[in-house]
Parts: sequence; C-alpha cells; structure tokens
Amino acid sequence: MSAPTLTEPPEAEVRTGKQTTRIGDRIFAGLSRGSSLLIMVTLASVFVFLAIEGIPGLRQPAEIYRPATTFIGYTAPLVFGTVLAAVLALLIAVPFAFGIALFISHYAPARIAVPFAYLIDLLAAVPSVVFGLWGAMALSAASQPVQAWLEEHAGFLPFFAGPVSATGRTMLTAGIVLAIMILPIITALSREVFARTPRLHEEAALALGATRWEMIRMAVFPYGRSGMVSAVMLGLGRALGETMAVAMVLSASPVVTLNLISSTNPATVASNIAASYKEGTPGKIHVLIATGLVLFVLTFAVNFAARWITSRNERRMAR
Repeated sequence: MSAPTLTEPPEAEVRTGKQTTRIGDRIFAGLSRGSSLLIMVTLASVFVFLAIEGIPGLRQPAEIYRPATTFIGYTAPLVFGTVLAAVLALLIAVPFAFGIALFISHYAPARIAVPFAYLIDLLAAVPSVVFGLWGAMALSAASQPVQAWLEEHAGFLPFFAGPVSATGRTMLTAGIVLAIMILPIITALSREVFARTPRLHEEAALALGATRWEMIRMAVFPYGRSGMVSAVMLGLGRALGETMAVAMVLSASPVVTLNLISSTNPATVASNIAASYKEGTPGKIHVLIATGLVLFVLTFAVNFAARWITSRNERRMAR
C-alpha cells in the first residue's frame, strides 16, 4: 500500500499557528463587528441629536412649561406616568407570560403547544395603533363596570379610590393594553429559555421524587433566571417607549396620582410628545425633545440594569 499523500489546504483557508481560519469566518466576524459598531454609532447619534436639540429646552421661559414653571416640574409628572404605566403592565403581563411559556414548553402536548406558540407570536406583529383603537373603543367601555366594582369593594386602597371614570379610559385600561402588547415578547423569550433547560437536570429532579412543579422550581427556574430577567426587561423597555396605544387610550393630564380608575390620569413621556409635537412652538419643541432625552436615558438605565443582573446571575450559575 502506498502512503497517503498530503494535500494542500484549500485556498479558502489560511493557517495561523495551530488554528485554521476560514475566509468565510473572517467575513462573518467582520460583518458582526461592523453591525455592532453601526448600532453603537446609531445610538450615539440619537443621543447627540437629543442632547443638541433638547438642552435648549431646559432653560425656556416659564410659560412654555405651563402648568409647571420649570423643566423639572414639567417632566417629573411625565416620568411618573411612564413608570407607573410600565410597572402596571409588567405586574399584569409577567405572571401570564411565564405561565403561558411553561404551558407551551413543559405541559402542553406538541399538537397544542406548536399552534399555541404561533398564536402568541402573532400578537407581536399587531401594530400598536390597533391595540390603541381596541383599548379606546372596546376595552375601556367593557372594563368600566369592573372599575366601578373595584371602587366599591377596594376603594380604601389609593389605587382604586375613585371617583371612577365614566368612560373607562383610565390608567388601568392603558396598563392592560400595554400588558397585552408586551405579553408575546416576554412569553416568546421565556419559552425559549425554559425549553433549553438541560434534559438531564429535569430527569434528575424527577428521579429524586420531585413533582413536575417542584422540578420546574428547582431545575427550570434557576437555569433560566437570567433569561427571565432579560425577557422582563425587554418587555419593560417596550412599555416605557410605547406611544400611540397609550395616547389613544388615556385621557391624560400633567398630574401625579396613584389612582388607576379616575378620569384624572398622569400622562407618559411618549404620549405627551405625540399629542403636543404637531402644534408646538419652537420653544415647546425643544422642551419635548428634552423630555425625549430623559426617556432615552431612563430606557438606557433600565437596559443597563438588566444586563448587570443577567451577567451577575450567569456568574453565579457558573460557580
């Protein structure tokens, strides 16, 4: 038998020491770096634009900030309303999202789980204006009796103190609409995280006598904790920046109140910009852009905190 002959490496490969780097890999790495750089440049450009156009809005005449007299007084109720609507949406959506994700990944048979997952994913493709129309024209009227019941039976809480709105277009309705909008985002990400739990971990927990819920609590949740946090934070980012749905549902005013069912509701930053930008004077436009800068910084801080929590959990799981 003749000894095997050594062949030259393909032209599409370049040897560097002990590693073989393909040209395709190098192209892919370059495209990835370029895409990352493009995203960073885009974010920096948005920040620079908001800073340049928004800084003049910090020192406008007092009548521009009416009914407030300063930029802080004008912006604080808007930030409060933004955070209140987003947190309310999370409180409603997160339990349902995790429950649906667990049902699809661990409880439902495949013939039900697959179409159910597609149905949830389709909700993410519905435009926000459709949710806004539905919330303003259907959900608000349908939820008004429920809000009246909450005032009657839970009016001792500041959230349901009343007087209840006659139209049902309240912060509670806006929170429900936002919860439905962020539900598919949190559900889809959580479903993927739950489905990636190592099978051996699940089988080991069941072999030790754990019930299915105990297996999920001891094996699935710890493994997917960082992904669950990321899913919630992405949903929070969507809720913080939502514009049209909130603007169409909410009868808003620049107030600070925890009452969720009255006709006096705090506005959000995004809905206030959408409602006031068209008819704004040049000074008012600078003020609105400055509030957009505040929202940008708030959203960035939320995502930064989410990344820190996720990396911390990943390091803890790696120990």
